[in-house]
Amino acid sequence: MSIRDILREFNISTSSYYLYEQAFSHSSYAHEHGDKHDYERIEFMGDAVLDLVVADLVFKNHPNMPQGDMSKLRSKLVKKESLANYARKYNFGEAILLGNGEKQNGGKNLDKILEDVFEAFIGAIYLDLGYDMTYSIIKKIFLDDVINYSSDELTDYKSKLQEYVQADTRDSVKYRLVCEKGNAQSKEFIMEVLWDGNVWGRGSGSSKKKAEQQAAKDALSKVAK
Repeated sequence: MSIRDILREFNISTSSYYLYEQAFSHSSYAHEHGDKHDYERIEFMGDAVLDLVVADLVFKNHPNMPQGDMSKLRSKLVKKESLANYARKYNFGEAILLGNGEKQNGGKNLDKILEDVFEAFIGAIYLDLGYDMTYSIIKKIFLDDVINYSSDELTDYKSKLQEYVQADTRDSVKYRLVCEKGNAQSKEFIMEVLWDGNVWGRGSGSSKKKAEQQAAKDALSKVAK
């Protein structure tokens, strides 16, 4: 998958290819090739446009959603892990231009780099083709997830469980990794939540944080009975 392949995927016709090449250029690549331009400035634009368009999609598709939940859903959709996964979905990693050292460190699959490149790609579209085209592409990528969100993902079960525990004590619950399954592209984590040495709940997820949330939800379902 090359940069030009990605442009074809999104039906982007451009006379400013250099913008997209810059959007996929990590600072390590720019440094090794004596180029002053990497994706950081374009990423700045993409981050701002992405926040605006995703907020607009959430607002328009959920007319009865409270402001607090709208903020949570937008934050969930544009957080580092989510943007990195969108970048993986469209094979951005294969097109990222990295220096030799960063290549050896597995930079093409690092969440931080994938997130940055995704934002820079959005910034390049905006600078090249303007707001309307950028809006339509972001909508294509995000709309299903905007509409089909899970209410679980907007609830902070860990905070709710901690509040429940601290209603009677100053103690804190602890989380423990039970096991980790799968490979780098498809992970599953199993976590337990403990209080006072006892296991209160167990949960699984594609990250430790998600598994912890599910463990806390499991614990709350038990204490609420």
